[in-house]
Amino acid sequence: MPRGWAVLLRRVLPLLATLLGACVTPPVSRGGRLAAVDDHGDTVVLARPASRVVSLSPATTELLFALGAGDRVVGRTHWCDYPAAALAVPDLGDGLTPNLEAVLGVHPDLVLLYPSARNLQAVARLHAAGIPTLQLATDRLADVSRLARLLGPLVDRAAAGDSLGNQLERQLAALDLPPLPAPPRVFLLAWADPPVTIGAGSFLNDIVTRAGGVNIFADLPAPSGPVSIELVTQRDPDLILTTAADLPGFMQRPEWQAVRAVRLRRLVSLPGSAFERPSPRAVAAIQQLAAALRQAGS
Repeated sequence: MPRGWAVLLRRVLPLLATLLGACVTPPVSRGGRLAAVDDHGDTVVLARPASRVVSLSPATTELLFALGAGDRVVGRTHWCDYPAAALAVPDLGDGLTPNLEAVLGVHPDLVLLYPSARNLQAVARLHAAGIPTLQLATDRLADVSRLARLLGPLVDRAAAGDSLGNQLERQLAALDLPPLPAPPRVFLLAWADPPVTIGAGSFLNDIVTRAGGVNIFADLPAPSGPVSIELVTQRDPDLILTTAADLPGFMQRPEWQAVRAVRLRRLVSLPGSAFERPSPRAVAAIQQLAAALRQAGS
């Protein structure tokens, strides 16, 4: 089982039934206040830019540091491991069903959460405590620029938010990788027992496509979903992508030997947090994957 995507799926799988469309727009000023609508449809109003932010998502934590607002982050999750400076921020636990006593204990003036049914009770309690709370979906590469523009004004980094969003969009548009001789058909395994794959709703599908590969389960609209070994065998991927540094244990199991790529050990390993969340490092991740796909096909 790929360790990195296993971490990702611990965040993603419970959320699939409750994910909402990415509808965040940049904050607007209302009589000197900042008003923003989150991905749950709630409007949050700040009297002034937040100075004590609890970020309960690795993607938003990384984004806040990229905006130059790392000094405003006063709480994070176990999984917020990039950049290195984020590790100096107090670890408040998990991002799902968070430890509210720990969150309240750092006196935040803004809390960022992933939209999930498991977080609704926490959001209600934070609202009751008068703490502005935003539920932000971080699933696609497009969410990086979108949320940079949303969060920038909320942490007094509006220009940085616009700049970061524009820069990433320019870099993605200008990305010109040499085409592969034949686009490899890739199986992105997120969980082995039961098998779960990455679908079109995930930034990983975006990365694979831009790197020149074809996700064999791109017809799955969700970020991830269950599949059978029989279906994987029928779709016959050329490669299996994993973020595990070592050979995943599932490749030794008898039932998986029906998959040709497993028998031939056609595995591309890409460990690293850039493949675990959408982030400003997306272009480097795409380039790294493109090079790995080219090498695997040589």
